[in-house]
Amino acid sequence: MTNKTDHITYADAGVDIDEGAAAVDAIRAAVKSTYRPEVIGDLGGFGGLFSARALAAYDDPVLVSGTDGVGTKLALAQACGVHDTVGIDLVAMCVNDILCCGAEPLFFLDYLATGKLDQARAAEVIGAVAEGCRQAGCALIGGEMAEHPGVMPAEDYDLAGFCVGVVDRSRMIDGRDLAAGDVILGLASSGLHSNGYSLVRRVIEARGLDLRANLEGQGELGALLLAPTRIYVKPVLAALAAGLPIKAMAHITGGGITNNLDRCLASGLDAVIDPESWPAPPVVRFIIEQAGLAREEALATFNCGIGFTVIVAPEAADAVHAHFEAAGERVYRIGYLEANGAQQVRYA
Repeated sequence: MTNKTDHITYADAGVDIDEGAAAVDAIRAAVKSTYRPEVIGDLGGFGGLFSARALAAYDDPVLVSGTDGVGTKLALAQACGVHDTVGIDLVAMCVNDILCCGAEPLFFLDYLATGKLDQARAAEVIGAVAEGCRQAGCALIGGEMAEHPGVMPAEDYDLAGFCVGVVDRSRMIDGRDLAAGDVILGLASSGLHSNGYSLVRRVIEARGLDLRANLEGQGELGALLLAPTRIYVKPVLAALAAGLPIKAMAHITGGGITNNLDRCLASGLDAVIDPESWPAPPVVRFIIEQAGLAREEALATFNCGIGFTVIVAPEAADAVHAHFEAAGERVYRIGYLEANGAQQVRYA
């Protein structure tokens, strides 16, 4: 018979409230470093507060929201003991998505679930989320750190992110003016970004790859695979603010160019892409070779070196190209639009 005088604490169940409070204190400075003037209050409230005055500069403001995660890249990060990059990935996956319609990211929230909360590890992860928010110019106004003992292994964790942005309805980028002959510019990726890692991990296991091995003088394989997703917000918003006539944009994520560029095409148009028009990063080439993927299969799986695309009229292509190069991006003219199509991507 159970002795009813015995008591079982939350800590006995695997949840350490004190560690949670310490983790919040550890991330406080990083979070505050992302604040914009519209942020109200401080970390620790029941809701993140953001003044709607941020919308006053817009004639007809449209709120744009996005949510995403980092996927199984987290398993690789945990295996390597590297936790200070995946938070950037988390922000990038959300803000690059809403950027495609021209939205400025305003604020961000994160969710960290783990089997056992470790304040040092949590501080690394959320510190990287804060860095991603700084790169995107949005405020990290809240989040949640949850322990799931008995559901997740102690060292395991997962991430989800949520962002809200704004764009004037009249300035939304929706591809309605696309036409045959328009030029597709590709902005280089930093590597594999945050997609295809289930295949990457399978390749590592099947080929017995050493994550500490140096790859073509570029650095350790593990570090190259964990390079954070590039955030394109500031150069793209600067291009739009400068009045450069961008017609459509696509964030190249899971499914590669094949299954993302088609999402911004207008009816009756195909995108014709020349895969030889840009260099794939060594780590991307290496994984494709190790997996034995054919060209079309690789282009429908990984970003293959292009993380973001913009579509412009031929007469604007040089100016837009020059803008992004001046902003520090590597830019390639990767294709064009062709009439009598079926809103698909084809390869030259």
